[in-house]
Amino acid sequence: MATECFHRNAYLSKKAQVFIMTKSTTFQVLLMVSLIGISYQMQAQAVPDGHHSHHHHEMMTAHHHPNTNTHHQPMVKRAKLVTGQGDFVFSWDQELTAAFPKDAVEFEPDMHGGFNEDPETGVVYTGIPGYGLCSISPDLTSWSTLGTDQRLKDNVHGIVFFVHKGEKLLALAQEGKRVLVVQLDGTVVSEIVKPTGNEFNFAPANEFYASEDSNFGVTDVTYLKGTIYVAHGYSKGDFVLTIKEKGGVWSWGKLAWGGKGDDPGQFQTAHGIYAHDDHILVANRAAGQVVKFTRKGEFVDTFDDIPEGSLVCNVSYKTEHFFFNALKALGDQKSAPIYAHTGEKLVSTIVPGDLEIPILTNIHHVWPHYVKNADGSEHLYLLVHGWNMGKYAVLKLE
Repeated sequence: MATECFHRNAYLSKKAQVFIMTKSTTFQVLLMVSLIGISYQMQAQAVPDGHHSHHHHEMMTAHHHPNTNTHHQPMVKRAKLVTGQGDFVFSWDQELTAAFPKDAVEFEPDMHGGFNEDPETGVVYTGIPGYGLCSISPDLTSWSTLGTDQRLKDNVHGIVFFVHKGEKLLALAQEGKRVLVVQLDGTVVSEIVKPTGNEFNFAPANEFYASEDSNFGVTDVTYLKGTIYVAHGYSKGDFVLTIKEKGGVWSWGKLAWGGKGDDPGQFQTAHGIYAHDDHILVANRAAGQVVKFTRKGEFVDTFDDIPEGSLVCNVSYKTEHFFFNALKALGDQKSAPIYAHTGEKLVSTIVPGDLEIPILTNIHHVWPHYVKNADGSEHLYLLVHGWNMGKYAVLKLE
């Protein structure tokens, strides 16, 4: 039976060959066109849904190897860039970085200040010179400007959110000009200008401000138990000053300490200031230190395990860790580093330059922030202010 079928098929095949060979040239052409059409349709169906044929061609071209069928070769994906160690490894979140307001881009190179937030709502506050005082939504996706007072468009070198007598307020350090106390709608409550030299129970501060060649080099502010603490580090008068409220008006308090020098309690550019656990922490930039004081200005100690040469700019805290940054790169680093630190030891060095973020080389301020997910969980991000060419960037914990 199999032999009979074979001969029958062979006979039919020969007849088909004779039939095709005897047909006109026109029929042969039509047959060839039909076969080509079927082949093209099969190739088109092989392109994944939602992708156009030019994308398929690019995939083919990008992974072409001679004498191989590249159509089924997998795409080679570039590994995600990350930086840091241990529990604090971060990537660059380009989408959240791009949420920076489009009409503020022209002012971005002048960004210089920092961030702070309302822990109850998760709203973040910052300032953009020439653009204004801004709030950032808790999910970091949208920005808004606050108030119309022209003073809010001056450089905000440091900022703090605080609650005083039940009212939510902001204090802004505007280097060379003033300290502003502001309501959350942008209304200015008080303007505190350069001291005249008789405000403090600290003779070196009074002597400095009474001098004609003194300046007003405020760099940062924080708040603790009814008092605003001010770092005054861009000056030969390198102090921590205080501001108190009376009858709704904020003005200079009596407490001040510091002075330029290397002794405990003195500073080499008191740059950032931060209240934590009933203490005041000062980023002593040129000395590469984070210095801890009581709220009365008594020296306690300095953080250990900060790499030598780090020009520490600021201090912040989340997840039982402090986060602070150096101003410039150390050694062969691609950018200034950010440190995650327990207060006793360094646990991660995060180098944004390893993430190939454009422009970002020097760093002025870093702020840790949690974004709540739909399922109620939280995810840690770092908000970064670049310095010298400006740059806003968001890093995401991996």
